[in-house]
Amino acid sequence: MGAVMDVVDTEVLIVGAGPSGLALGCALRLHGVSVRVVDSASGPASTSRANILHARGVEVLDRLGGLGDLPDRSLTALTLTQYLDGRPAITIRFGDLGLDTARTAMYVSQADIEAALRRRLSELGVDIGWGTTLVDVSQNGHEVTGVLSTGSTVSCRWLAGCDGAHSTVRKLTGIGFPGVRLTEQFLLADVHADWPVDRAGGHGWPHPDGPFFAVPMREVGRADDLWRLMAYDPAGDSSAEGEPAQVLERFRRLVPERTGRTDIQIKDAVWTSVFRVHRRLADTYRKGRVFLVGDAAHIHSPFGGQGMVTGLGDAENLAWKLALVMRGRATEALLDTYEAERRPLVTDVLRRTTTATQLQVGESPLMRFLRRRVLIPVATMRSVQRRVTQLASQLWVTYRRGPLAKGTRQRLGRGPRPGDRVPDLTCTRADGSHTRLHAELGHRWALLMPGGGHDDLLAEARKHLGDIVVTLTPDRPRQQRDVWLVRPDAHLAWRGSHTEARRLGQWLHEALQRGTARP
Repeated sequence: MGAVMDVVDTEVLIVGAGPSGLALGCALRLHGVSVRVVDSASGPASTSRANILHARGVEVLDRLGGLGDLPDRSLTALTLTQYLDGRPAITIRFGDLGLDTARTAMYVSQADIEAALRRRLSELGVDIGWGTTLVDVSQNGHEVTGVLSTGSTVSCRWLAGCDGAHSTVRKLTGIGFPGVRLTEQFLLADVHADWPVDRAGGHGWPHPDGPFFAVPMREVGRADDLWRLMAYDPAGDSSAEGEPAQVLERFRRLVPERTGRTDIQIKDAVWTSVFRVHRRLADTYRKGRVFLVGDAAHIHSPFGGQGMVTGLGDAENLAWKLALVMRGRATEALLDTYEAERRPLVTDVLRRTTTATQLQVGESPLMRFLRRRVLIPVATMRSVQRRVTQLASQLWVTYRRGPLAKGTRQRLGRGPRPGDRVPDLTCTRADGSHTRLHAELGHRWALLMPGGGHDDLLAEARKHLGDIVVTLTPDRPRQQRDVWLVRPDAHLAWRGSHTEARRLGQWLHEALQRGTARP
C-alpha cells in the first residue's frame, strides 16, 4: 500500500526561509494570517554573500519587531574609504548625511539578519520546516495545493515563492525569468586577518585589473579580526568554485597586488565563494494564487547592496494586501498592485546596479579613465555623497505613479504626496503617550491628524479597514496641516482636509475593491 498523505491547511505557504520569506512570514503573522514556512536547506545558513542592510531595510525590520540585537552586532558608523596610489583619496559616508530616518544602514551579515527574523517568527508562533522541498504545485480559483518532499500535501489559499534565484516555485508555475549572465567573475571570502586599517568602515582599492574591497565584520566571542573581502577576478579560474583553499590562496596573492600593501596577513578563511553576476527579471510576479518575492522575482549585481533591501520591501508590500484580501476587506484586485508598485522600482534597481558594475569593472580605456580621473574626484563632493547615500538607502522609493496613487488629488505644499514614504515622525497617541510613527505601523494603518479629534474620519477608515487603524497627533503640527492616512509599509495612502471623511471613504472603496484610485 502507498503512504497515506497528510493534508496540512494554512492560509499562506511560504517557500524559502531567507530574508524575504522570513519577513513575509512575520508581517503576515502580525496581521493575524496563518502561515507555514518551508525551506529545502537542511538548516539555517551560517554564512552569506550580503553584508549590508540599507536604511529602508532596517526600517522594515523595525516595523516588524525583528531588529533584535542587530544594532549591537553591526557597524552603524558606515564609511567607505577609496585609495589611490596606496593613499586614502576619499571617504564616502553613509547614514549620517541627513537621511530622514531613525534607522541608518548597518554592516551586518545576512546570516545574522535571518537569525533575528527567525527569532521574531518563532515569537509569532511559526517554526520552519527545514529539509522540505516543494516538488509540485497546482491551483484552482480558490486554493493552491503544494506537494512536499516529505510526502505531505499542503492546501493553502496563497503560495509565496521566496526561494531565491533558482526558485523552484517560479519553475513549477512556469514563470519566465529572462535576462543575461554577465561575464564578470567575483571572489568573496570571510577571513581572519591582521589588517592595520580602520575598522569603522569599509575600504576599496580601484585597480586596472579590477576593484578590491574589504569590509569589517563582527564575530561574537572573537577578537575584531574578521573581514569580508570581495575582488573582481577576470583572470581567475571558475573551477575554483567550491574549493576554499584555492580561493583563499587567490586572495593572498590579490591583496598585495590590488592594495599595494605587504603588511596584511590573512590567517584563515571562514567561508569562500566564486560567483558571476546575473541580471534577470521575472515575466510576472503573480500567476493566479502564486506570488514571487525577492530574488525569486529579480536578481542583479551586488554593487550597491540593493538585493536584500529590495526583497524586504517586496515582502512588506505584499503582506498587508494579502491580509486585507483574506479578511474580506479587499478584493483580489488589490493584489495586482503588488507588481504594479514594485516592478518599476526593481527595473530602476537593475539599471543602476548594472551601471555601477560597468563603472567599477569595465576594462575599456574609457572606463579606466572615468574611474581614476573622474569618479573618484567627483565622489569627494559632499553633494555627490549625499546623493549616493540617498539612492542606496531606498528611502526615496515612491509609488506616486502606481494605481493606488495615480489620479488622486495632488495637494501642493509641504509634506509627502500619495505614494511617497512618510518619514518616521514623532507623534502622540490618543492616551497622551509619545511614540514614533513607524513603531505604530507594521500591521496597522495610522491616521495622522493635527489637533486630534475628527471621529468621522476615524469611523470612515475603520469602516473599510477594521480596528487596525490608530490615530496619532504629530508633535510638530506646523509641518502638517492636512490629515494623512499612512499604510502599514509607511507610504502615504491618502491626504485630505479634516472635513473630507466622505472623500476618504471613496478612496478606500476604490483602492480596496478595484485596486485603483480615483480623483
